Amino acid sequence: MSDDSRPHLVVLTGAGISAESGIQTFRAADGLWADEPVEAVATPEGWARDPARVLRFYDARRERVRRARPNAAHLALAELEADGFRVSVVTQNIDDLHERAGSRHVLHLHGEILMARSSVDPALRYPLPRGGIRLGDMCDKGGQLRPDVVWFGEAVPAYPVACDIVAEADLLLVVGTSLAVMPAAMLLDEAPFGAPCALVDPEAEALAPRGVTKIARPAGEGVPALVRHWRESRRLAMPEAPLD
Repeated sequence: MSDDSRPHLVVLTGAGISAESGIQTFRAADGLWADEPVEAVATPEGWARDPARVLRFYDARRERVRRARPNAAHLALAELEADGFRVSVVTQNIDDLHERAGSRHVLHLHGEILMARSSVDPALRYPLPRGGIRLGDMCDKGGQLRPDVVWFGEAVPAYPVACDIVAEADLLLVVGTSLAVMPAAMLLDEAPFGAPCALVDPEAEALAPRGVTKIARPAGEGVPALVRHWRESRRLAMPEAPLD
């Protein structure tokens, strides 16, 4: 348990927030990777069949992440933290846009694309400040390096940590995700009883579970509006009137 007595905002973010920075999602019908079957590039079986194909896929995606820039939603969350609020971000995204915006407490549920890790010891991770991963790039134990990304069919090692973070939330903000991917979909169940929750997403009216405040706006509009409200009122509470 944290000894920080400030109210705790926990933010769960998904592909929708990064899409506004130009990072395509796997499932976008017209996305950058529409011609790459998920099972070929995002599963352990795909890696076993054709590791070179998987590495090419992530090298290209990594360059897209490097070119992207944090958007207004990322920046607003970082500004809220800089203003003295206690903010934790749990993201399903593998990019580093939250960190580049200035957020200091970020947990990546599904890994980080700008890291490589050992295929024989997941604890061995290596930063990728430039370039990518090639066949023959080995870890300190002699195993091939792979993207530090959780693939479909793999366990999510950070999930218990995410549960602990959500369990300490005084207010939950969900941004750009339907929480349809397991096990992230179960994170709302870890929140304390009665903790308010809001969903910022253009499809919020259709996606939000019962009892969740719906803010049907893109992340780059809805999140800054909420943050302005909190900074002006100097407290974490759901707005009683529509946001400007």
